[in-house]
This record gives sequence, structure tokens and C-alpha cells, in this order.
Amino acid sequence: MNTINRQFEIPVKLACDVAVVGGGPAGFCAAVAAARNGASTVLVEKNGGGGGMATYGLVGPFMTSYDKDGKNMIIRGLFEEVVERLLKQDGAIHPEEVRAGSGFTSYIIVGHDHCTPFDPEVLKRVIDEMLTEAGVKVLYHTSFVEPMMDGDRIEGVIVHSKSGLEAIKAKAVIDCTGDADVAYRAGVPCELGDEESGRIQPATMFFRIGNVDSDKLEADIIANKDNFYRKNGVNYRSLHWRVSEARENGDWTLNRVSIGIFRGVKKDEWNINTSRIMGIDGTSGESLSEAEMVGRQQVKEIYAFLKKYVPGCENAILLSSAPTIGIRETRHIRGEYQLTTDDVLQGREPEDAILLASNSIDVHGRFGPMSNEYVAVENGDWYGVSYRCLVPQKVDQLLVAGRCVSATSEAAGAIRVMPPCMELGHAAGVAAAMAVKNNCLVREVNTDELREQMVKEGSFLG
Repeated sequence: MNTINRQFEIPVKLACDVAVVGGGPAGFCAAVAAARNGASTVLVEKNGGGGGMATYGLVGPFMTSYDKDGKNMIIRGLFEEVVERLLKQDGAIHPEEVRAGSGFTSYIIVGHDHCTPFDPEVLKRVIDEMLTEAGVKVLYHTSFVEPMMDGDRIEGVIVHSKSGLEAIKAKAVIDCTGDADVAYRAGVPCELGDEESGRIQPATMFFRIGNVDSDKLEADIIANKDNFYRKNGVNYRSLHWRVSEARENGDWTLNRVSIGIFRGVKKDEWNINTSRIMGIDGTSGESLSEAEMVGRQQVKEIYAFLKKYVPGCENAILLSSAPTIGIRETRHIRGEYQLTTDDVLQGREPEDAILLASNSIDVHGRFGPMSNEYVAVENGDWYGVSYRCLVPQKVDQLLVAGRCVSATSEAAGAIRVMPPCMELGHAAGVAAAMAVKNNCLVREVNTDELREQMVKEGSFLG
């Protein structure tokens, strides 16, 4: 392969205590937490705003933040603050009001009690407000290029924006890219999807519709709820009877049998989680480009189906397809500890847990493009995620938060959803600020003090 060698100086844009790369659910929480704990903090985000999959991917609602039995809200901290701020701007419905088996959960029961519907446009503003109030230096429209390394120690990142290539020096870096881009390029061992099976969870192009007669839509689904069933690894849920009719008429070509349809904050608005694009590598620009184009074609077919076959959707309007494709899985780092399937299902709670959650293992496409696998916690009310899952092997002064933390592919299927990611970011931000303040490595942070500080900031850790 031909290469081009160019030598030029890269100017140092600024120096800070903590640089956070990626402003999605984990990233903006990490930046806010670090800044609130006294660290000068920079947030680097490729989009024009924060929220990642929640805003630019239109992934909604937030999945459950409650314990297994739906009795207590256990994912709190910055996630709960976000919910409260959204409520004040009429941008969410509190999870205590949302029960499993309703339109807000696509009529799914297992693992879907107490979801949180939210408005992505309001969330964008809430994130801006939180970052501004905390004093974070925000660099939107700025992409990560490569880490700045001194041996095995990361000392900052090189970024690219309209200003060109620039360097940001930092005493600690938090990788919240979702894809472990910083960690991977810094030399951290990573696994892409489930390398043993060769499987990566499929991508989805989410979209939102409005002007729906929700009473008619819900009446059709409720009248057929007793006909929900599972066969050969495939869930036949909402509107599968309509999909079958459309397929027989030649109006449905997708490898899907039912519609993931989640009611939004406004009664006439619904989020559609049905598109499925197999074999996409979210770390490849070429593969992502293919996913975007295929996804938009799938949205066109699904939207046409809704208007023609689904009661209440005859006059529906397409509010928006997601500005970016929804990615469930790419890389998983190898950290000082790897979360396992048994840890999740058996409800294990390590002493250095910085997150307690009960989110079920959710794996799409395991048995083919139509399939889903959903496995709930078997023992206990929740499981814990160790701080060591955020600490990568081989590289110092780097933390990783979000769906790419150290976990097996299957276990990551439980904590990849947004409420856990927010609290993983919260933990990383507090830990990075503590490391800078105490002049120690992030892997040497006192986890008892970290947990104590998180509890002071509203987190629930048992």
C-alpha cells in the first residue's frame, strides 16, 4: 500500500487536568464529574452537541434504572440529575411512572420496568447547561486523531477540527468514544465484538414519528397482546400480525417479524427501533457509511408499512431519522478486571463496585437477523461493576467508560445501555479528578474514597 509521509508541527491548543474524548452518555457525565471535583476539564466531541446515541442516534427511551423487582431506583447520581432536569423542561417522564408492558416499553415486560421516555432535543440543552455550569471547556465538532504517549503513559490527545490538527495535553484522559478508539490506538488490548463466535451486535437506524392516533395504535396492540410469543430465538411481539400481512402482500422485505415501537413524552410521538443491519463494523468508516445508507432505506420501508398497515398511523409524519447510525457493540478493552456473564446473572457485587445495576443481558442477532436474546439477573436484586473494569491494561493515566469497558461481549450486552453508561462516566470523572489531585496513577485511586465521593454526589452503591 502506498503511504504519504508528511512532517509538520502540531500546535498545543491547551493543557488541562482531564481530557474526556467523546460526549455521549458516559462522556458528558465524566466531564461534568471531573470538573465538579476541581479538575480543569476539556470535552472533545465529534458532533455538534452532547448525548451521542441518546441525541444523535435517537436511541430512546432510557432503559431501566431500577432493581430487578422494580422496587427501587438504583442507578442514580448524574443519571438521576439528568432526569430531574429533563422533567423541569417537560422533556421526560419519570421512570417511577413507567411500568413494564406499556406503550412506553414497547409492551415488553422482562427487564423493561421503569424505563424513562425523554425528548432528545431537550436533552441536548440539558447537557449543554450541565457542562457550562460545571466549567467544562467544550470542543464540539472536534474529532480524536491519536493519543500522545510517553512510553506506556498517555499525556494527551491530538484532535482535528476546522482549526486543523491540534494537541491537548492532559494529566489524565478518559476514553468515552464507545469504540475504545483512544485505548486501542494507545496499545490497550481489545476484542472486537465476540471474537470467538465472530459476532458483533447489529446496527439500527432509529427514527421518530408524530401525529399518531395513539389510542387506536395501542388498542390494536393490546387486543393482540395474548398473541405475543417466542419461537426459535425470535420474539413475536408488537404488530407481528401486521408485519405478517404486509409480507404476504409484498410490502415487507426486512428480516424482522415485529416492530419495536416506544411511546415518547408527547402522546402522539413514537420512537421506532426496528431497523437491523447485520455485519457492520462500527470501527470502520466504510462499514459505517454502508450502514447509514442501508438504514435510511430500511426506515423508508418501515415508515411506509406503518402508514399503510397500522391503525392510528395513517396520518403519521416522519419527524426525523437518526443523524447517525445506532451502534450497539464494537470494541471491549481488556482491563484489570473483566465483567463476565456469571457476574451479571449471579448478582455479584465486588468491593470496589462503582455501579450497581439490574439491566438484563440483551444480545441482538445471536441466532440470525430476526433474533433477540434477553436474559435477566437470576440471583439478587442487582450486580456490581468493578472500578477495575474502567482501568485498561498496559496504559497509564487512561480510564475507559461507556459500552467499551472491560467486559465479555455477552456481559457488555447488559451495561451498554445508557443509564449504566452515565454512571460509569460519573465514576471515571471523579476518579480522574482524584488522581490528578493526589498526584497518583488512575489505577492507584483509593476506591473506598471514590465510592464515598460518588455517594455524596447522589449515587447508590448499596
